[in-house]
Amino acid sequence: MKLAQGQVAVVTGAASGIGLALARCFAARGLDVVLSDIEVGPLEDAAESVAEAGVDTLAIVADVSRPDDVDELARRTIERFGSVNVVCNNAGVVSRDDPWTGPVDAWNWVIGVNLMGVVHGIRAFLPHLVSSGRGHMVNTASVAGLAPGMGAAYSASKHGVVALSEELYHGLNMMGLPVGVTTLCPGWVQTSILDAERNRPGSDGRVVEFTAAQGVADKYARRAVAEGATPAWTADQTIEAIESDRFWAITDDRFLELALERWQSIHDRRNPIPADRPPGMPPRRQIVAEMLEAMSMTQPAAPGSGVEASPQQPAKNAENGSPDDV
Repeated sequence: MKLAQGQVAVVTGAASGIGLALARCFAARGLDVVLSDIEVGPLEDAAESVAEAGVDTLAIVADVSRPDDVDELARRTIERFGSVNVVCNNAGVVSRDDPWTGPVDAWNWVIGVNLMGVVHGIRAFLPHLVSSGRGHMVNTASVAGLAPGMGAAYSASKHGVVALSEELYHGLNMMGLPVGVTTLCPGWVQTSILDAERNRPGSDGRVVEFTAAQGVADKYARRAVAEGATPAWTADQTIEAIESDRFWAITDDRFLELALERWQSIHDRRNPIPADRPPGMPPRRQIVAEMLEAMSMTQPAAPGSGVEASPQQPAKNAENGSPDDV
């Protein structure tokens, strides 16, 4: 689908990161842009910056996990512009809570935004894309949707986005409808995704308190994000996929290699094993060793033992191979 002046694009999660970069890319090509996000102040600032390209913009606050909010987003878009040509279901969050011992509402939040937000966006905007005569839907998944390893709730939600996007693509093609689909699977990108808890319902700016082990993982995740691709480059890859009518927009082939290895293991009926060294991260053995050492430094001595916990004695020896079973 060729992007051109006079068309209209809608982007959720548009106040920052990939969403804002996409909005700027569309504006640079002359499209009017509807920006939506849950953060009021940053959303208004984003819309003002995008409007500097000389296009018409509309900022709409919406929680994509709420179908009524997304329906209202679609209604106001059509009311203002009369049609829509591109929809980017981009809003996404990650919870830092433990998936098995933490609150179940963390799952509800992540699935609600990452997966159901895409569902709501498709249901609300697809009829308008069809009636426009030529449209395109972009669903932001993740490399975590191709190979798990970035947190249970997050990976589950992103696998769901990949699956439903393929179903949508096949369904539209079978019916001969003029709407393209692109699934964006970015790797590490320089965004504020790791601080998404600030927008969690009822969080009141909640800051997650990590265990010592989680703190080690967070340190390396933040480094990988800081060293990741820029949102602008990621948006450029997405625009290229739209204009090439390409389903996949995968921005880091290193993760694609992990996905291929995973599917080979599935073919061979082998039990899954984690990557030895995930892209952007140090070797897994090093991370586990640091986690164990951090845990030993915070673990209290047994009552009445008269022995203090030693920072030099991790709970397990990282050299004996046992961390590979953690």
